[in-house]
Amino acid sequence: MPAVAVLGLSLVALLGLGKGALLCLSRQFRMQGDYVLGGLFPLGSAEETELNHRTRPDSIMCPRYGGDIRGKGGEEAVCPWVCVPRPGVRCQPPMILCGFRLSATGLFLVMALKMAVEEINNSSTLLPGLKLGYDLFDTCSEPVVTMKPSLMFLAKVDSRSIAAYCNYTQYQPRVLAVIGPHSSELARITGKFFGFFLMPQVSYGASMDKLSNRETFPSFFRTVPSNRVQLEAIVTLLHHFSWNWVAALGSDDEYGREGLSTFSNLAHARNICVAHESLVLLPRTDSPWLGKVQDVLHQVNQSEVHVVVLFASEKAVYSLFQYSIRHSLTPKVWVGSDAWLMSNLVMTLPGIHQVGTILGFLQQGALLPEFSSYMETQLSLAADPAFCASLGAEQDLEEDVVGPRCPQCDQITLQNLSAGLVHNLSAGQLHYQIFATYAAVYSVAQALHHTLRCSTSSCPAQEPVRPWQVSTGQGLQDHRPKPVSVVCSFWVSLAPPFPIVQLLDNMYNMSFRVRGLELQFNDTGNVAMEYELKMWVWQRLTPKLHTVGTFNGSLHLQNAHMNWHTPDNQVPVSQCSQECREGQVRQVKGFHSCCYDCVDCKAGSYRQNPDDLTCTLCNQDQWSPERSTRCFPRMPRFLEWSDPPVLLLLLLLGLVLGLVLAALGLFIYHRDSPLVQASGGPLACFGLACLGPVCLSILLFPGWPGTARCLAQQPMAHLPLTGCLSTLFLQAAETFVESELPPAWVAWVHSHVRGPRAWLLVLLLVLVEATLCSWSLTAFPPKVVMDWQVLPREVLVHCHMHSWVGLGLMHVTNITLAFLCFLGTFLVQSQPGHYNRARSLTFAMLAYFVTWVSFVPLYTNMQMLYQPAVQMGAILLCALGILAIFHLPKCYLLLWWPELNTPEFFLGQGPSDTTDGSGSGGRDRAQGEPE
Repeated sequence: MPAVAVLGLSLVALLGLGKGALLCLSRQFRMQGDYVLGGLFPLGSAEETELNHRTRPDSIMCPRYGGDIRGKGGEEAVCPWVCVPRPGVRCQPPMILCGFRLSATGLFLVMALKMAVEEINNSSTLLPGLKLGYDLFDTCSEPVVTMKPSLMFLAKVDSRSIAAYCNYTQYQPRVLAVIGPHSSELARITGKFFGFFLMPQVSYGASMDKLSNRETFPSFFRTVPSNRVQLEAIVTLLHHFSWNWVAALGSDDEYGREGLSTFSNLAHARNICVAHESLVLLPRTDSPWLGKVQDVLHQVNQSEVHVVVLFASEKAVYSLFQYSIRHSLTPKVWVGSDAWLMSNLVMTLPGIHQVGTILGFLQQGALLPEFSSYMETQLSLAADPAFCASLGAEQDLEEDVVGPRCPQCDQITLQNLSAGLVHNLSAGQLHYQIFATYAAVYSVAQALHHTLRCSTSSCPAQEPVRPWQVSTGQGLQDHRPKPVSVVCSFWVSLAPPFPIVQLLDNMYNMSFRVRGLELQFNDTGNVAMEYELKMWVWQRLTPKLHTVGTFNGSLHLQNAHMNWHTPDNQVPVSQCSQECREGQVRQVKGFHSCCYDCVDCKAGSYRQNPDDLTCTLCNQDQWSPERSTRCFPRMPRFLEWSDPPVLLLLLLLGLVLGLVLAALGLFIYHRDSPLVQASGGPLACFGLACLGPVCLSILLFPGWPGTARCLAQQPMAHLPLTGCLSTLFLQAAETFVESELPPAWVAWVHSHVRGPRAWLLVLLLVLVEATLCSWSLTAFPPKVVMDWQVLPREVLVHCHMHSWVGLGLMHVTNITLAFLCFLGTFLVQSQPGHYNRARSLTFAMLAYFVTWVSFVPLYTNMQMLYQPAVQMGAILLCALGILAIFHLPKCYLLLWWPELNTPEFFLGQGPSDTTDGSGSGGRDRAQGEPE
């Protein structure tokens, strides 16, 4: 800032002109005008002992002399105010006796008000022809001290008394509006006080959110944003750096308590955990206070947080950091509030660079480049004896009541004051507060300009203006509350109508422009201003404020300009638990949601948001792997033609079907041979042909399941199988009759199991099976279902068998026929020299039973996707068993033993033996062959 350097050089030059001369600053705190503004500024500091031991409502004044302030270990000390030594006492380490305590910041704010008033008085467009005056007092940063000048503002013009009236509408106080005070604690007191009289009050530093309550503070305005906006910016900053494990400390006053409460609510909404929250007591000299400060810092360190939000007053922060430096506590990131971020008291604390990284938000303000030259002029005048002598002639009526306006200002020398001023201005951290004070004056002036209906060249003649009343408007009636007693409202109503326009009316939602910035009061008296993120950067152990970001609802950072206290300038980490990996959720342990274990999401669930505490289940038509962050759509799955089991079964189908066709062709070719006739003739060919549809029925199982396909699967397999088994049953019955019944019965049985009656019996058995299949499909119809539970990543589409009873009904006929065949041939004795049909039937039925008995456990234990393949295999094996055991041996005899294809061997006709060699040889060969 070039202007700062100019002021520093000017102050140094002034040292030679007024070295050792006392200043007369306090006499510049009052100026007459058409309209007077009251001002409350923090210039001094009241003694704690004086405030704690009051027994009488006597006067409280800022002390001329302060106590000693010792530094760390007594070897180094700092006076937080501008220090002026008393005669005979040197102001240097190891002990500093501060003779007079003057806040350099407060002095700057006073000068900002004076400069704004002088600019307005010299302006030809704002309040032309009118002159603003001011009446400024020191608050000592204490409520009891602030009350007396506040009462003085409300006194009648040219008097020091406040009368009690029923109606204050005609009351004319000394000042039109009040600028200040600087702190929220004082503003809460004066705001209610001035609010009763509806006197406009514009603060340049009070930021508590409670001050926005229009019912409690109807006339309060401020040129700084509410603390809530600042805390929203702080929470956004914490969230940006993933600092979700922080400590929150506040001063033990209204400012700190409200800040902590608001911060806790905002932090909780952003999933930021406050590991430790406590209040820092305001500094005192007793040992219990020191013990409580130690406890606070000990608990902060014990919580293992690396980021601390410090929403406190400068005195509380000073004492906290002083103890932290003395005991060399672990450096941390301190996110501060604007109440102490620019405090010269804190910035000049020896060893402050040891506490870690300090950053915080300050409202944006326009630079006042001519302020440095204005300060130079005012200090020059204050050091000029002639100028001071000219001010002495004016009598200050308030001094005998409130005391000197700023006794510290008059007792210091320019030499003592300049060092503090140069330090504060060179730090570049005061233009925010200076601008806020400057803008407060302009807001009142602009409202007064509109209220008086001034033009750019003149203001109409007006009657005396009251704080709540400006002029008698034509046809304008105010609807806001007037300073009228509720008890006396009846008497007020007797007064004639008095249409007025209040100054407050024009301040509500008023827009005004100050140094290029467009500002506007909203309904709650706040202004919307952009925040700048400031970081303390040390240069030779002296901190400077660097802008590293902005906040105007959203945060914008300049990461490259940030300097952290960590090695390699890495962003500090302040988390109770590390961030979970992708697909993991937090399992909270303890009371804080930020302390957790990371748990993997199982298959079928996923992590929707990084802050989720439980995994979210996928929809029914979706799937997810373990540790997933999304779900995927399920694809339909069924037994496809390309599945390896299906391909193997199709190869087996081709083999079995080829054998069936070959055997059927061989039987048809030798249909008149004794072998075929002994096997049943045409019935044998029919039974063998039925095995073909049985095999082909497995083609209904692969592919996309349909309703018709599901209904046809079982009947198409069991109906032809019934036709095959019925022909075998006829042969088994004939074999049983011939071997076990008397010869008289044989002819009767042959008449029923041969010829047309045999075909009728086969047809009847097939009809019985068809009836049972129809009953099963009607009572227990299979359905196409989509099963979401069987496969983890796909949906299984299959034919659902409604009940085992339905499947059993379809098997009743075939099981009965197979059992009768097995029972009728199992005990039949073979005849030597003849073909034994009974054994082939017995083993064929045994293969049937083994196949279907094995099918039940295999089917129930097989994965549902491949259950149709089990049915396919059972059908093929059943057909192959009958074919291989009953029909293929006959084909073998037809092809490789044609000489045995004789009536004697298969039908038992002709002589049982012969005497020639050929006949004997043939019989012996036949007997030597396996039966």
